[in-house]
Amino acid sequence: MNCDLLIENVSIVGGTGSEPYRGSVAVCGDRIGAVGRNSCTATKVIDGRGHALAPGFIDVHTHDDLYLLRSPQMFPKLSQGVTTVVTGNCGISAGPATLKHGFPDPMNLLGQASEFRYHKFSDYVRALELARPALNVASLVGHTTLRNNHLDRLDRVASAHEIEKMKQELRDALENGALGLSTGLAYLSANSASTEEVIGLAQTLTAAAAIYATHLRSETDAVLSAFDEACRIGKKVGAPVVVSHLKCAGVDNWNRSPELLAALDRARSEQPIGCDCYPYAASSSTLDLRQVDERVKITITWSDPHPEMAGRNLDAIAQEWKIAQLDAARRLQPAGAVYHCIAESDMRSILRHPATMIGSDGLPSDPRPHPRLWGTFPRVLGKYAREEKLFALSEAVRKMTSLPAERFGFNDRGRIREGFCADLVLFDPDTVRDTATFSDPVRAAVGIEAVWVNGILSYQNGNATGSRAGRFLKRSSPGKS
Repeated sequence: MNCDLLIENVSIVGGTGSEPYRGSVAVCGDRIGAVGRNSCTATKVIDGRGHALAPGFIDVHTHDDLYLLRSPQMFPKLSQGVTTVVTGNCGISAGPATLKHGFPDPMNLLGQASEFRYHKFSDYVRALELARPALNVASLVGHTTLRNNHLDRLDRVASAHEIEKMKQELRDALENGALGLSTGLAYLSANSASTEEVIGLAQTLTAAAAIYATHLRSETDAVLSAFDEACRIGKKVGAPVVVSHLKCAGVDNWNRSPELLAALDRARSEQPIGCDCYPYAASSSTLDLRQVDERVKITITWSDPHPEMAGRNLDAIAQEWKIAQLDAARRLQPAGAVYHCIAESDMRSILRHPATMIGSDGLPSDPRPHPRLWGTFPRVLGKYAREEKLFALSEAVRKMTSLPAERFGFNDRGRIREGFCADLVLFDPDTVRDTATFSDPVRAAVGIEAVWVNGILSYQNGNATGSRAGRFLKRSSPGKS
């Protein structure tokens, strides 16, 4: 066999959770041609120097929708070994969007109002294809985006006629390759939607065998009932469920992960359901008055009326202004914030669970982003697998590769296997780690040696090569695990 590339002398971490093994991997065009043997010739041979070779990482929870078009090199993700991103999470997506009724929070997490110009999902797909991003892209359709297209105001339940209009747009998006529907029921722009509204819309998913992904209605006191609602919606419409960034948020909810994970295990015995998690004990979003708690450190990342306060803690701002933190937050809005509201022990328990995928939930439009944007995947490999031994390296890689590929129906990705797409990452398991911090968040990881996307070398020695070989990935049948 003659191939384009032979990566030899590597520890193959195949993505399945099995133990790594020494061997080589041949790449023929955009596919893996041979695994584990040197029985082929190649135009180019790379010595992996004993480092780990894994399938490219799949970031299942992103808000990269518009950033992919602005910055198609996608360096924050490429530098982590990510080769595929899932967009359209938390109920917000770049398309199909019209902004006829304003520009509600949290759609502003994705970019400026002027960037929402993709009235049909197919328009967004076409824009991606023209931008030629460096990574593969798959997208959900946001419930809040659909609501904003058809409701005159978002603090009420949609009418039957409005639900039908949303279903038409969702159906069109599914026909053009969308993965499914996402909701962000915790946000005020969607919180007034009833369970029945979501079920009515989500019925569109049934015939398409599409996914229901949800930012739960509550991640605080009512997290268990919110989780139950997600399960009921998935069961009612027969759709696999993905619970976004599963957590127990707020000081009063710390140490509740055992009961939340018990609920997840019960649900897994009855329906296809999983979750994602980021490896940090802090969340980030727009500044929400409902989340202001003087026991919680809150850092402002941006503020429209007071841009000079970016990077400062809310308590210090409130002291300077001689007002309560809640009043200071109100004065800062619209704004973004990092909330140190999660117990490390809860996060670790959720991260370790076998049904948990890795998702960064990074906010690339934030001028002072949470470090998860740049550090999520190397942090899992370095801090939690190598240093803290929360799980084995092979299990960490499974959470980033085959597990999400099965959940989202990327049937020829996520494993190092002959015939699979050649999305690959070469990394040093002894040195890989995140370097981004809350005070200095825009820093690339170390230990990622090379990244191939669809067989094309896209990142090497700390730099993007300039090749952009990503593709739009259309929906296929997701796994039932």
